[in-house]
Amino acid sequence: MNEENQVYYIDSDVLPPEALAKKHKLEQDPSCRSNHMEYMEGMEVIQSDIKDKVLKAMDEFDYSLYTASDVQRALSKDTCSIEDFKALLSPAAAPFIEQMARKAEEITKNHFGNTVYIFTPIYIANYCQNYCIYCGFNCYNNIRRKKMNFEEIEHEMQIISRTGMEEILILTGESRTYSDVEYIGEAVKIAKKYFRNIGVEIYPVNVEEYKYLHECGVDYVTVFQETYNPAKYETLHLLGHKRIWPYRFDSQERALMGGMRGVAFSALLGLDDFRKDALATALHVYYINRKYPHAEVSLSCPRLRPIVNNDKINPNDVGEKELCQILCAYRIFLPFAGITVSSRESVEFRNGITKICATKVSAGVSTGIGDHEEKYEGKQDADAGDEQFEINDNRSFDAMYHDMENGGLQPVLNDYIYV
Repeated sequence: MNEENQVYYIDSDVLPPEALAKKHKLEQDPSCRSNHMEYMEGMEVIQSDIKDKVLKAMDEFDYSLYTASDVQRALSKDTCSIEDFKALLSPAAAPFIEQMARKAEEITKNHFGNTVYIFTPIYIANYCQNYCIYCGFNCYNNIRRKKMNFEEIEHEMQIISRTGMEEILILTGESRTYSDVEYIGEAVKIAKKYFRNIGVEIYPVNVEEYKYLHECGVDYVTVFQETYNPAKYETLHLLGHKRIWPYRFDSQERALMGGMRGVAFSALLGLDDFRKDALATALHVYYINRKYPHAEVSLSCPRLRPIVNNDKINPNDVGEKELCQILCAYRIFLPFAGITVSSRESVEFRNGITKICATKVSAGVSTGIGDHEEKYEGKQDADAGDEQFEINDNRSFDAMYHDMENGGLQPVLNDYIYV
């Protein structure tokens, strides 16, 4: 499937007939889709057994077998094994969330003290080659598309930096045509003028491309696997490079091979069985850490949110109670890992979970393109691109900083010194 043959939906009220026909065929006829487990041309294959280990554990995970005794045994131990972690993710652990939270809080304080890190994302383009049915950027969605030029990127970054923010996460839609690696690298070089810590959340790339981005100034790479279940993944990602499940899975390992300091992992909770996705995410981190012990690792825990033109997208069976259980289990199993809770969650939930196990929050968030001046300074931009999804917590950097302080936490903007 060549990228030039894929449909990019751009600035039109109605899909052209040929695009509408292709979209319908992709949705109704699986035989017209490419094999989601076969690499496309140009995708680098690395030799790693981590995929097989994670898939085997996820396939074998029957959480209905765990009992209250299994949960109590897990909570009584100083070190949490994989089997203990499975018990903590099971429905049997639901009555023990308070005990899990107390244990998670103690572990967090031992490893991270009273700190919470604050960062903000900046979306620089929302053109996308993929058809992912749950994403607002998907190539068939009727949204305003925008790719910021370098002058606009610098202007947005200046506005963000004036708040005092020192860490930024650069994001794009997944299109090599509109947001090639060189374009992203130049955006990173601009960011280095204003920020001390720079992450990227972009389409997966090869080792040499990650190496190039690291040389431009990228410190860490975030990739969402979305769901670790390949069969479910196939039904959600109908077109584009993102359709290839194994290439996406190996992104963090390729990034570390390219010299990145840190990598972040996530499933989008609610797309599939959240307990199995949570297990797979944590094991992905666990095995990467064992293979690359020098790397900084972290997890994000997003849930589905409504998107442009579809307000019915919401997480399946993942309420705040279940999310809290997952986060506490993550902390008990992975004491050293950073845990990010995004602006998809409510103010109350984020305030509470940062006192228990989360170590990083975003503030002053916009998932649109080129609208930070409007968001921060009230100057409207009619040319701004549409958002990827609706956020829940709209707090500014100042409000987040003071709320964390007032909650007894020490907000941290950066703790790296470059020599």
